[in-house]
Amino acid sequence: MGEVHVTGAKNSSLKLMAVALLAPGKTTIHAVPNILDVSIMAELLRRLGCSVNYSADSETIEIDVPEIIEHRADYDLVRRMRASIAVLGPLVARTGAADVALPGGDAIGSRGLDMHIAGLERMGATVTNEHGYLFVHAPYGGLVGTQVYLDFPSVGATETLLMAAVTANGVTVIDNAAREPEVIDICKMLEAMGAKIDGIGSSLLTVTGVSSLRAVEHKTVADRIVAGTWAVAAAITGGDVTVRNASSEHLSIVLEKLVTSGAEVELTSDGFRVQMDRRPTAIDVVTLPYPGFPTDLQPQFIALNSVAEGSAMVTENLFEARFRFVQELSRLGAEVRTDGHHALIRGRSKLSGAPVEATDIRAGAGLVLAGLVADGETTVHAIEHIDRGYVDFEKQLNQLGANIIRETSPQIS
Repeated sequence: MGEVHVTGAKNSSLKLMAVALLAPGKTTIHAVPNILDVSIMAELLRRLGCSVNYSADSETIEIDVPEIIEHRADYDLVRRMRASIAVLGPLVARTGAADVALPGGDAIGSRGLDMHIAGLERMGATVTNEHGYLFVHAPYGGLVGTQVYLDFPSVGATETLLMAAVTANGVTVIDNAAREPEVIDICKMLEAMGAKIDGIGSSLLTVTGVSSLRAVEHKTVADRIVAGTWAVAAAITGGDVTVRNASSEHLSIVLEKLVTSGAEVELTSDGFRVQMDRRPTAIDVVTLPYPGFPTDLQPQFIALNSVAEGSAMVTENLFEARFRFVQELSRLGAEVRTDGHHALIRGRSKLSGAPVEATDIRAGAGLVLAGLVADGETTVHAIEHIDRGYVDFEKQLNQLGANIIRETSPQIS
């Protein structure tokens, strides 16, 4: 039991760093988590010509963007983190061109760039895919406003087109846009920089291009996925955890699910408190784009269901390979059967410790949570995945009463 403080969102901070490319001068972003992905994005920005300084103590990053920037994002960095694709829109907007390696990142399924490419082409860009790179060139005179309908409310495509549209000629309408809090955060920073965006928070974004943007100071929205992970940690262990600097509004469906499982949830002025004093009840989960249940909390809820009373169905609608980690969870004794994008979990009274391997950031978190309630010792390998999304994960869990020893150091430069 105890308290944890949530820092800024990983899924927002990385994109805000890319947004900084749109304006020459020094942009300062606060509440940037001290995680490996931030280090990778900082190095990418340096290679594009920026000066980047990060203070872990204040969780603040300063990005000094020159008048002339490079336009090539190399494979050796982009392969390590999918969020690197976020530089695509700003580079085309600022330089008229972008050479960006096809991204890597978590092995949770295909996340194609078709909607990014189609949207940029509608704005007049030419796009080719050769030798593992996307080569994008804006027309003479720059990108032009247009109407884009997204077949799916893709966060990445919405962000790319937003960043490309803010300095395009004319008006761009993005229909069926993603509504995640992290997208709203980007819109707010862009507005502060001088962008004109209507419909923020809705599925219809109207962007009127401006001639230039200015560098600003901005604070990152709190990380709802980290906050949700702590909430599940309390529920799975029968604990009592108060989560500070978190938005309960951003996690309304998640907290409702925990209440259904038997937890007591109390909202506070700066977050919430989760208490569980009995074995949880199994709960069905269906992942959907925001405001639906977040896919990034699906593994943690499968872990919760694995020790719950009864059976539950978890349906994954976003990433087809997200169930890969179930094989590792089964090594702890969990009873999980998968069929396509469905997983049936029959709760067991206890799990047993075993060596397991994280396959992505959230799977790693889910395995650690399962290990907390497994008999004996659980060893989680490939924890570099966890370090990509969580700050001092094991230290914070230990402060709440866990007994975790890290055997390798986080690789943060």
